[in-house]
Amino acid sequence: MDKKECPSCAMEIDKRAKECPICGYEFPQTDLWLKITAILLILLFLYFMIF
Repeated sequence: MDKKECPSCAMEIDKRAKECPICGYEFPQTDLWLKITAILLILLFLYFMIF
């Protein structure tokens, strides 16, 4: 099982957890559409900087 560390209490928890069961810290969720939009904007910026 993959683990990640909670930034609030430093406990090792399941990598897929959305909330720490120890302290209740909620991990931020990034939507797929936000990642795609950011990548497209970066590519457009680079395109216009080159040409």
